Amino acid sequence: MLNKRKIILGLTGGIAAYKCAELVRLLVKAGAEVRVVMTPAATQFVTPQTLSVLSKNEVLLDFFDANHNWNNHVKLGEWADLLLIAPLTANSLSKMATGACDNLLLACYLSARCTTVVAPAMDLDMYQHPSVRSNLDYLQARGNLIIPAESGELASGLHGEGRMAEPANIINFIIAYFKGTLKLSGRKAFVNAGPTYEAIDPVRFIGNRSSGKMGIAIAEALQRAGAEVCLVLGPTHLQVAEGIEVIRVESSEEMFEASVSAFESCDIAVCSAAVADFRPAVVNLSKIKKKNQELSIELVQTPDILSSLGTKKVHQILVGFALETENLLENAKDKLMRKNLDLIVANEASAGGGVFGNDQNKITLIDRHNKTTTFELKSKEEVANDLVTVICELLEKRL
Repeated sequence: MLNKRKIILGLTGGIAAYKCAELVRLLVKAGAEVRVVMTPAATQFVTPQTLSVLSKNEVLLDFFDANHNWNNHVKLGEWADLLLIAPLTANSLSKMATGACDNLLLACYLSARCTTVVAPAMDLDMYQHPSVRSNLDYLQARGNLIIPAESGELASGLHGEGRMAEPANIINFIIAYFKGTLKLSGRKAFVNAGPTYEAIDPVRFIGNRSSGKMGIAIAEALQRAGAEVCLVLGPTHLQVAEGIEVIRVESSEEMFEASVSAFESCDIAVCSAAVADFRPAVVNLSKIKKKNQELSIELVQTPDILSSLGTKKVHQILVGFALETENLLENAKDKLMRKNLDLIVANEASAGGGVFGNDQNKITLIDRHNKTTTFELKSKEEVANDLVTVICELLEKRL
């Protein structure tokens, strides 16, 4: 659920900061990208080097780094999907409530466009003090989320409320938060991606240059939006995020069977695979030897996965791709209607990211009502996010 979520973890100066090494480890393990920001006091309890190694990112401590480069709190605030402040001391809580801004973490808080989640940690009497309770209520009234302190033995030796929530409980809280805000929660999605290899003999095949990057990015974007995702994936060396069901196939026939099976129970289907249009009529059982003569291979058409799904469609949102070298929009619109699609993703093979294997893509989306939206050249991850946004809009219109 945290795959590629961008999370700022802010540490303030409390003894519970020692728990944040485990918290960072769990966030990264769950797939999040973590940037750690520490107040000066927090460095007395856990070293920045420890958190840098665990987060795989430089820990930010001040407005300027050792080389006098500005640590831009505004960009950090725009970058994050969530700001998590743990532990939150009474001192930093008071500053947050009054809008004080005397360190980088507080500047990030005031600049953040995302939700802020805080996990307070302080001694029993401090946690129960009316001013602290009032400040927590004030933060909550302004849309911040509070992970209540837990009971147990405190640093002072007292027993009671005040312990920072355990890292595992904080992770569960964050997962529940994202799940509750996800537009595709409870939906099932199916994506096919990558090339197919059509065997000529045991060592040779007919295939194409598809890497599967675009389809994998779409599957992961659907998962981040809350969907339960099944990915039918052709031959590729690329890794897929945990939590996505992956069915690996090689030939167009295997992809056809797996796609039809997955389509029956899904709400959303995105067919991004570069399926071979033709396969050898006969597959040699042994390697064809090279001789001083021409070789002819008879080809037959492979099953049309997209057309087949279009005829079976009942309630599903069905999305196809049109990769063209000419007459992009005309060919894409024809394919949209001919194959009974709800949405088609059109991109030219000559566009910067449209070439197989690249990390960027430039697409145009066309729906059944001829609404056409062209996007600028973006990373395939951003393209996938744009596509999922439009899919969510289509689903909302059906409600």
